[in-house]
Amino acid sequence: MQKEGGSSQPAGECDIGFIGLGVMGSNLTLNLADHGYRIACFDLDPSKVDAIIAQDANERGDREARVVGCNSFTELLKNLKSPHMIILSVPAGEPVDHVCNHLIDAGIEADDIVVDTGNSLWTDSVEREARFKGKFLFFSTAVSGGEVGARFGPSLMPSGDRYAWTRLEPVLKAIAAKVDAKTGKPIESFTPGKPVTEGEPCATYIGPQGAGHYVKMVHNGIEYADMQLICETYHIMRDALDMTPAEIAAVFRRWNEGKLNSYLMEISAEVLEQLDPETQQPLVDVILDKAGQKGTGLWTAVSALQLGSPAQTITSAVFARSISALKDERLLASKKLQGPAPLNLESSQKLAMIEQLEQALYCSKICAYAQGFQLMATAAKEHGWELEFGEIAKIWRAGCIIRAVFLQSIAQAYEQDEHLDNLLMAPYFAEQITEFQSDWRSAIAQATLAGIPCPGMMSALSYYDAYRSAVLPANLLQGQRDYFGAHTYQRTDKPAGKKFHIAWSDPQRPQIAIKR
Repeated sequence: MQKEGGSSQPAGECDIGFIGLGVMGSNLTLNLADHGYRIACFDLDPSKVDAIIAQDANERGDREARVVGCNSFTELLKNLKSPHMIILSVPAGEPVDHVCNHLIDAGIEADDIVVDTGNSLWTDSVEREARFKGKFLFFSTAVSGGEVGARFGPSLMPSGDRYAWTRLEPVLKAIAAKVDAKTGKPIESFTPGKPVTEGEPCATYIGPQGAGHYVKMVHNGIEYADMQLICETYHIMRDALDMTPAEIAAVFRRWNEGKLNSYLMEISAEVLEQLDPETQQPLVDVILDKAGQKGTGLWTAVSALQLGSPAQTITSAVFARSISALKDERLLASKKLQGPAPLNLESSQKLAMIEQLEQALYCSKICAYAQGFQLMATAAKEHGWELEFGEIAKIWRAGCIIRAVFLQSIAQAYEQDEHLDNLLMAPYFAEQITEFQSDWRSAIAQATLAGIPCPGMMSALSYYDAYRSAVLPANLLQGQRDYFGAHTYQRTDKPAGKKFHIAWSDPQRPQIAIKR
């Protein structure tokens, strides 16, 4: 293993230790180095240490080495200034515990900080903080933005001990993505060694341990929904409007100049424009239509069900991936199960539907985000967290996958009313849906008549209609439950919370007199 500045490096000269030099870890390390921090790094695979030392040498030119390679956990600790600050970028689960236990064996102390940046389940982070208390300060920060974000500025969602945060805050805010405070648009630089230093950092203290990873989990759930909504829009254009991938890309690029401006819209256009090097056909046409998931979308859906927080658009996006995986079954079904006849729209009708789809995507997106923020609010009440939703919206404006100009409006909505129960109740978003809901409904109706599945859009519209309904059919539902199981019901004309039950007229059983 090469160790430029390794064994000859004076002990205690490095600012931060970094363990785990995969794609995310190596990019985060170089991001830290760009901001003036000297890093001692270690990985169980020596070749990864060699690779990052070589990359640092290539990027820094004739300047002093910024990255020090280490052969062991013990050597890494010796190279760090005290109290130690160590960042982990290892797979979630057992590997995090493995590293923490090795650091204890190597002599880590109670005032040292260990930061987990992996995609950990939030409850695991809570358990680790309690388990390692007194041995070191276990802290976590969720990271969004992929490898480019990690290298040049991610969105960070830190949570844990407040004292640890005071030490970590300047580091994490330095490496985070930056935005222009007035416009909410990212300030970006993709040149190594020339980081962005102005603007608002996309990092803020989320809350007690676990809160940051929970917020990141919901971020990923919203990401699932956002991606699914874009894919449904593409599907409708492709099959109902008979548009080519290049034509759809052109529409997406136009939309990206307006209220739908986002990273996901931008890359969707690029994906649709890409040609397959082998066939010179649109690459999207040769990509197999089976999607998987890494679990965070599922975790979000499960949490929503557990907390009773309606998040049907997020859940529909998870199920859409599940049904896509049934490729063999779908191929058989496509030959046996009949759908409707094509719409056969005129050119003017197609143009009108494209405009309707823009509004449908926008309104559905509002509902998806409303569900995500409502879920976070429900979790905050359940766990005693004080989440600042305006700040959360702000740190998602750059660096992360769902970054969009749309988030500036969400941040402003919470700034105007910090007790906002639901984004749909914010005057701005209420007005937007009122203005565009006719197009939203028409686009979904046309897709249904064409036999094109759009579970995300449909669930978003159903969520909106249910939320705005003063009366829902749950009254009949409660009657059914009381009928077959004596589960009781409440009355509209009696005090809230008082339960009632009657002897229902069932011809199959004798009447039972109920005495009160």
